[in-house]
Amino acid sequence: MDKRRKYRTDVTDAQWEIIRKLLPKPGGKGRPQTVSRREVLNAILYVDRSGCQWRLLPHDFPNWRTVYTVFRRWRISGVWRAVHDALVRMVRKQAGKKPTPTAAIIDSQSVRTTEVGGEDRGYDAGKKIAGRKRHIIVDTLGMILAVIVHGADQQDNVGACLPLYSLWEKFKRIKVIFADSAYGRSGLPEFVKRTLGFTIQTVLRPFGTKGFLVLPKRWIVERTFAWIGRSRRHSKDYETNPETSETMILISMIHLMLRRLEPATDGFED
Repeated sequence: MDKRRKYRTDVTDAQWEIIRKLLPKPGGKGRPQTVSRREVLNAILYVDRSGCQWRLLPHDFPNWRTVYTVFRRWRISGVWRAVHDALVRMVRKQAGKKPTPTAAIIDSQSVRTTEVGGEDRGYDAGKKIAGRKRHIIVDTLGMILAVIVHGADQQDNVGACLPLYSLWEKFKRIKVIFADSAYGRSGLPEFVKRTLGFTIQTVLRPFGTKGFLVLPKRWIVERTFAWIGRSRRHSKDYETNPETSETMILISMIHLMLRRLEPATDGFED
């Protein structure tokens, strides 16, 4: 860390101590490790927050190929999700809540893709956006419990099935999920209640209202989308693989939660 000037996306010593314990231990085989794991993490956080391409990483970080290889290896092995979920439990404990929630909020966000594109793209006729949808489920603190990225052509009541199943796999205490009216269509609430045991409660706009309106519970998930939007990597979906998009969202939340648990002193916002 003393070999270069600090970037505002770098983790502090206290934040590194938290995440270091959650990362897998280096293997005992092969050549000795020569690249700092902390510097690799800092480089990944820089890519996520700044939105730069992997190949355009500043030269004072480790080689971009090394950084990307670690990022991809941890994505495939599930390290990022494990770290994220562990931090969610820590943030909930800090807030005086139980490790696992009983209520959640679901919503989606349609975003454009680039010409690189990749798989799972489509056209959202309602939003008039060609690209993908980010489907997230959050707890009452706004922490992500499940995230799935899929084509924007899927209606919310269809695309919700995968994140809801992902939620059910990890959180058996969930009783109610708050959602907008799109999730009350095509028998989705009845299907979810029968198969997963969740109650989907739609929060509707008061009749006759127009324009922006803060709605109970639903504002929480909208705030989470705003948090994610602070990272320029999410201004569009730049990834070829939707699973990479999901991982970058988790990394944005990992950075936010680290700053919640151990606030930085540089005045940099979450």
